Amino acid sequence: MAKGRLGFVGILREALRISTTSPRFLTLAFLTSFPLFCSLLLNELLLQQTFLSTAHLAFRGLSEFSTSSDIGGFRTYSVLGSICVLQRWVGEASRGLVLMSALYLAIVNPLDLLNSMMVVRNASAIYAGENLPNPREFFVRPLKKIGFGGPLVTSMYSLVLSCLTLLVIVSFASNLCGLSSPFGLGGLAIVLVFAALFAKYMEWSVIWNTGIVISILEEKHGDIALGVAAYVSRGSRRKGLALMLVFFICRFALRLSCLYFAWHGKECILVATVAQVCLVCLGNVVKWSVFMVYYCDCKKGLLEKKIDVEEGKAAQLMKR
Repeated sequence: MAKGRLGFVGILREALRISTTSPRFLTLAFLTSFPLFCSLLLNELLLQQTFLSTAHLAFRGLSEFSTSSDIGGFRTYSVLGSICVLQRWVGEASRGLVLMSALYLAIVNPLDLLNSMMVVRNASAIYAGENLPNPREFFVRPLKKIGFGGPLVTSMYSLVLSCLTLLVIVSFASNLCGLSSPFGLGGLAIVLVFAALFAKYMEWSVIWNTGIVISILEEKHGDIALGVAAYVSRGSRRKGLALMLVFFICRFALRLSCLYFAWHGKECILVATVAQVCLVCLGNVVKWSVFMVYYCDCKKGLLEKKIDVEEGKAAQLMKR
């Protein structure tokens, strides 16, 4: 309460201050990120391999199967050839996606959660003005105080909700594209609807990430933590949406740049992938520090509202 409410820039500044004013925190956070770095690197290389193989298969299949002919000045392609290419492409891509999904659920997600627990718990101590613990306590204290099961349950809730929401958005957008022309008013309507759905997904992502922070800092897990996150963040959704968009754009730009290097320059693909994963791990530390500060800021706003209500009731009683 003494620090007051923070805006969008203030939350980012406070999160960066935690890292810059405590080099030991950043060093220990990087040490906890090393297992996550290895798993993300493997997952990213697998993603690139799947992308390249399916893309090359699509281009090669079009040249092999698609037969063309000129009818009335227009070039037409064999429908049967296109269907064969699509079937091969889906089959090739699905194998890679299944393997990546298994790797993410079994290895990447637990390591990501473990790293998040270390970052959030110790960043909250620095934000509260406490001394940073020694390296042994840095790794052990979060697991001693909160365990791993509760945050894992909240993380799985968030992951399932995120996947289901994305599936609904993609299916809805694909149905709209099939019903309307990509040009004209129909195409504009599709873009607007998709933008609205995507903004809602980003807003819900703020709640899910805040719920994970709550499960790490407090003894609330699963749907209870997500419900508390939704209640606490009611007056700060736009601020959280802006923060989530920043991290999404940065992650998306890194992914596109790495895929570009994978497609055009095979010599530097490994260096580019390692650099990308390093930046992702650094961004992960900043992200969870940001959401820890964001949660504390939401709690301040909720306490201020309660104090204002109580002062208003006290003033009315005094008048009576």
